[in-house]
Amino acid sequence: MKKNTLLYFAIVIINVVLLSACGKNKCHECHYDTPNGIVELGEQCGDDIETLEANGYTDSSGTNHEVHCHEH
Repeated sequence: MKKNTLLYFAIVIINVVLLSACGKNKCHECHYDTPNGIVELGEQCGDDIETLEANGYTDSSGTNHEVHCHEH
C-alpha cells in the first residue's frame, strides 16, 4: 500500500513539473490601448509575456503603456 502511494505521489509531482515547464513556451498576441485605438505588439512568447505585462511597453515618445496579452 505504501509503495502505491509513493508511486502515485511521484507521478503527480512529475506531471506538475512537466506541465509548468510547458507553460513557459506558450505564445499570445499582445497589445496596448491608446486614446487613438489599440496598438498591436504581435505575438510574444514565454518570459517576454510576463515582462511586458509586468513592466509595460515604452513607445518612441517615452510613454509607458499597460500591455495586455491573450490567446489567439
